[in-house]
Amino acid sequence: MTNTLKRLLAFIVLLLAVQVAVAQQKIKTPAEFLGYKLGEQFSFHAQVVDYVNYLAAQAPNRLKVQEYGKTYEGRPLLLAYVANDENLQRLEQIRENNLRQAGVLPGQVQGNQPSIVWLSYNVHGNESVSSEAVLQVLYDLVNPDNAQIKEWLQNTVLLIDPCVNPDGRERYVQWYKQTQNQGGNPSPHAWEHYEPWPGGRPNHYYFDLNRDWAWQTQVESKQRLALYNVWLPQVHADFHEMGAESPYYFSPAAKPFHESITPFQREFQNTIGDYNRAYFDKNNWLYFTRENFDLLYPSYGDTWPTYNGAIGMTYEQGGSGRAGLAYKKQDGDTLTLTDRIAHHHAASLATIQAGSERADQLKQEFRKYYENNLKNPAGDYKAFVFKAESGSAGNLRELTNYLDRQQIWYGYAGKSSKGRGFNYATGKEESVQVGQQDIVISMYQPKSTLIKVLFEPASKLEDSLTYDITSWALPYAFGVQAYALRNRLEPAHGNVTPAEAAPVTIEKPYAYLARWNSLSDVKFLAELMQAKVKVRVAEKEFETDKQQYGAGTLIITRTGNQAVAGDFDATVQALAKKHQVSLSATTTGFVSSGSDFGSSNVRYLKAPRVAMMSGEGVSAYAFGEAWHFFEQQIGYPVTVLGTSYFQQVPLHEFDVLILPGGNYSRVFTDPVLEQVKNWVRSGGKLIALEGAAAFLADKKDFNLKKKGAEDTTAAAKSKNETQNPYQNLRVYGNRERESLAEEVQGSIFRVNLDKTHPLAFGYGDTYYALVRSSDTFEYLKDGWNVGVLKKGNYATGFVGTKARTKLQDSLIMGTQPMGRGQIVYMAGNPLFRGFWQSGKLLFSNAVFLVGQ
Repeated sequence: MTNTLKRLLAFIVLLLAVQVAVAQQKIKTPAEFLGYKLGEQFSFHAQVVDYVNYLAAQAPNRLKVQEYGKTYEGRPLLLAYVANDENLQRLEQIRENNLRQAGVLPGQVQGNQPSIVWLSYNVHGNESVSSEAVLQVLYDLVNPDNAQIKEWLQNTVLLIDPCVNPDGRERYVQWYKQTQNQGGNPSPHAWEHYEPWPGGRPNHYYFDLNRDWAWQTQVESKQRLALYNVWLPQVHADFHEMGAESPYYFSPAAKPFHESITPFQREFQNTIGDYNRAYFDKNNWLYFTRENFDLLYPSYGDTWPTYNGAIGMTYEQGGSGRAGLAYKKQDGDTLTLTDRIAHHHAASLATIQAGSERADQLKQEFRKYYENNLKNPAGDYKAFVFKAESGSAGNLRELTNYLDRQQIWYGYAGKSSKGRGFNYATGKEESVQVGQQDIVISMYQPKSTLIKVLFEPASKLEDSLTYDITSWALPYAFGVQAYALRNRLEPAHGNVTPAEAAPVTIEKPYAYLARWNSLSDVKFLAELMQAKVKVRVAEKEFETDKQQYGAGTLIITRTGNQAVAGDFDATVQALAKKHQVSLSATTTGFVSSGSDFGSSNVRYLKAPRVAMMSGEGVSAYAFGEAWHFFEQQIGYPVTVLGTSYFQQVPLHEFDVLILPGGNYSRVFTDPVLEQVKNWVRSGGKLIALEGAAAFLADKKDFNLKKKGAEDTTAAAKSKNETQNPYQNLRVYGNRERESLAEEVQGSIFRVNLDKTHPLAFGYGDTYYALVRSSDTFEYLKDGWNVGVLKKGNYATGFVGTKARTKLQDSLIMGTQPMGRGQIVYMAGNPLFRGFWQSGKLLFSNAVFLVGQ
């Protein structure tokens, strides 16, 4: 063999080796990696995570992965960064540049700045097509042979969250795989299309994460939005599913648009809609726009990003937890998981394309948006003031913690001044005296639009047909005394730091005293009880050592606590410090006014054994809100009971039974209801909220009565028709709007309280409630009407004309004695979505203070 031939053969071998190596490095498609085609079956969350990490390992010059947190059940939360090689290497510079454009960081933009597009998938766990579609999207983005993607990535950086709600998704996928027919049964009557309670939509604590963007009560939201706030993308798209009979929805959104949404943001909704239409028209896919999904409520995945300067959008594919792998619709067509994946994949690419091809416009308008926030904020009010009252210290601390999560700047006033503005307590414009220690939020800052939306006394509705609640003003939600000022007021420089509670100087006092005003006090009590510390509560105001104490004050005497494990004084003081509770001490049980500590007006609080209903018939959301409250907010044990076996539960082992909202008609048969009543008569306490209270109304032995229904007698109808013979000539097209006359769409009302009752301890004469139902109840004739709505108690939000009249002179909360026990009725839910902070003390009163 000649040397030339040897060299040729060696070259051929080398060439083949290179080709084999290249082939081995070829990035696997989702089907090649998973072992099945997308759409043939659902993928577990772990498989989604594995494929995203695989892509990052195979294409390190195109994709990086960050684990930004974990769910309550310990599953990883991921964010994939996709960019070209150059931009991927300078991600931190791009991030900082973007914050400079927003005025959050000082300095000038360095180098070329791309647009930033954030895509979120599977915020609702059983809207499960999202995390299937994103696998194809990510593959396309890192595929080196995709020339179109390369072009798009010249102008944009993509941040992609493949699964916002892993716990909910896994709940759905596990259930579906256990119940599905082989390959999926398209019959709408098949078992696999009937998801059981609680469904896969919510997270571990059954919260709707798509309603938690602004409130950030859940661990997934807190971790995700902490990351979002250090990026502030120009575009955010949120991928969902809706009813299986529906086609596809994309922007532009429906009315009402919040007035703070800029003309450009409205216009770009249409622009992205145009990009989507091009994909959908090309494929002859059905879709709709400008219906159902509005831009008002601030806590969605489209609105909250919008109020932070982005173009926020919702995408909705027909399917959801009902559709499974295949679903035969009423029109005879079969909707497949493959179809659903294709639609979300197309909408994803359309959004990325728009973000890239319109990058210059997006960046320009983004800078303009934040420049206006800094220099010319919109709205009538230019500052918000929160009074530094000792009684609201805990609520103020909760508020400032919230402001920190939102990256809203605030500070002490620093000096006294006067202004004019809106008093949230009175609902009137009046003069305002600002004190040095009052907390001030100026509207002249990057987040001023978000501030306006969250704090405005009333939202302006261009259309009453809206998807969610219509009022949420945070001063009401946090229960703080606040004013919205028309004049500009800047806080003094320096951070607000919580004042350290004065140390207890009395050695081995007769008793420790802790006022009862906020959630911090509840946490303190809950941990004292678990430490076996005996606690008493004052049922009346008193004065000692020249200090005034209100009803509800906790009294922790040395007497009776000799057996506390460890050092009694060290335990009480350490827990007070942990929960930032201001603790006083006294050397005597005698008071200068009120009742001495040995009086019957000072009651011992037994640590209650709490049980709570869950399961079919109970609202999963309402249950989850209470479950989260006990486990994550106050750290107090609660036993969850299932409706399926409730009749066999020995209720005597519990002191408190909580019935969250829901439909109890199938849960409480007559024998079961009799069992519950006997338990109450023996000393139990039943707390019925929302639908549970409505279920008990008008039943034997329960004193709660629904307000009289509209007179439907023949005589009344005849009279009405005589007065208005045309009243039944209604327009069919107005039917939805006319129905709103009976509705309350999450509106705020001032509730008059009997503050002498333990259910209202820690409050003044009023409490602002978020009312979401027009179900109304008469005042209790045998019991205590603790919270009532009177005429003129409406504060803000949409209320239909008939509903507003119906709500006048109705019961919101009250108690009824039954034998040796108590029933607490709550027409609403003070724990709604975990964000109505001012209601949490009320619920705690029901659990810990009432009827012991």
